[in-house]
Amino acid sequence: MTTNPTSTTPPPARAGRREWTALGVLMLPLLLVSMDVSVLYFAIPSISADLEPSGTQQLWIFDIYAFVLAGLLMTMGSLGDRIGHRRLLLIGAAAFGTASLMAAYANSAETLIAARAVLGIGGATLMPSTMAMVRTMFTDPDQRAKAVGAWSGVMTAGIALGSVMSGVLVEYFWWGSVFLVNLPAMALLLILGPLLLPESRNPEPGRFDWLSIPLSMAAVLPVIYGLKEIPSEGWNVRYVVSITVGLLFAALFVHRQRTAAEPMISPALFRGRGFAPSVALNLLCMFATMGSAYFTTQYLQSVLGKGALEAALWALLPSVPIGAAGPIATQLVQRGVNRAYVVTAGFAIAAAGFALLTLAGTDSMWLVLTSSAVLAVGGVTVMSQIMDLALSTAPVQRAGTASSLMETGAEFGGALGMAVLGSIGTAIYRHEIPASAPDVAHETLGGALAVADQVPGLAAAARQAFTSGMQGAAVAGAVLLAGAAVLAAVTLRRVETRERACETPDEPSELSTSGV
Repeated sequence: MTTNPTSTTPPPARAGRREWTALGVLMLPLLLVSMDVSVLYFAIPSISADLEPSGTQQLWIFDIYAFVLAGLLMTMGSLGDRIGHRRLLLIGAAAFGTASLMAAYANSAETLIAARAVLGIGGATLMPSTMAMVRTMFTDPDQRAKAVGAWSGVMTAGIALGSVMSGVLVEYFWWGSVFLVNLPAMALLLILGPLLLPESRNPEPGRFDWLSIPLSMAAVLPVIYGLKEIPSEGWNVRYVVSITVGLLFAALFVHRQRTAAEPMISPALFRGRGFAPSVALNLLCMFATMGSAYFTTQYLQSVLGKGALEAALWALLPSVPIGAAGPIATQLVQRGVNRAYVVTAGFAIAAAGFALLTLAGTDSMWLVLTSSAVLAVGGVTVMSQIMDLALSTAPVQRAGTASSLMETGAEFGGALGMAVLGSIGTAIYRHEIPASAPDVAHETLGGALAVADQVPGLAAAARQAFTSGMQGAAVAGAVLLAGAAVLAAVTLRRVETRERACETPDEPSELSTSGV
């Protein structure tokens, strides 16, 4: 719907110093929530030595945060639209801070698992709430695009920073310190949030669809679990069944949303021009981002032989250009470049990153780091624009639901990327490893290196086999991103990037900037 040029509707209010300051406050919890995905990478050995968890408990310590986060994103996004995003954000900050303190001083594996689960609940409230608050505070399209670009860059940087911070803190302090860093930011949010952040919610939310909560979790969790296990364990029947069960519940969840009188996820969101493509393109972007990270982190440590902390510090280098990618993409769109072309270019840049990775050998650190940087720049370019498009398309009173759908898609995409590209790399690795090598060497590169002293030349052969697997996965990634570029060009070419009709007074929102 095109706005009548003779309309007397006033233009959207521009954000001032208060809103930009509030954005800075929102970036702190977002940074920490995204860091917590990877913050245990180097803390696990110290935790294992101190708490002596079983193998199963160790897996749950590491994975339960991401599982709970992914499973509750849609529920919390919808809940925020009903009770208010600021209220939910502050509740989540209190839960996240309390759980961080509990995790830091956990004296048993069971306590730490429980604390990490509560951290996941808090994270599920914080991530969609921060994006919904951005939608509320920045009603001017140009300003919102800049704010969303900053949001995307901070989220991406947080995942990279988490592993590095854990390595530094564990090097000089005890493992609990990786959780204590959350406390100052959450305290600052609890103090400044009520003063700076406006409240927003749907004034007519209808009855909450309680049945959709277990259906959404039953749809998300089995699929995420299966996809996360496949890269290391292979296509075991158990994981295939898990994914299948999740997809069946997903079908039930979709049916519920289409037939319920007051569903958790309104189907009207997907009728907004550009929203469905944004969810799909976001999933593909995270597929590539996490799929490539699966190989580059192992390459630095196991192929190049660098220590864990040194590898993490080198892995941080590709994130340096991320800060410029989002703002540059936003400037291009604001100067009249069609958003479809910018997103298409972002996918093409990321595909070029994968293409570079196909040239890597067993001693190509700078090539691999350059490839990672190019991939990151392309990924942030895409994410900054499709996030803004999704929020522009969604009604302001459904901003939390829209944000949670984008985040859930990202979780699926990341898990799917590691599963698919990881499986391709593993298949090539096992094909190229010498048949005479011990069985453990056929499973993983780490297993081969563990027994390398028993078989002359095994270490070099295993490193070459892993590199070949990485090259094969990179070819698949480049092809997929090239397809994503075409999809973006086709689906976004005619999408209106300005404020849509859903923001006009016929769908009112309840907004308050009074801080009460």
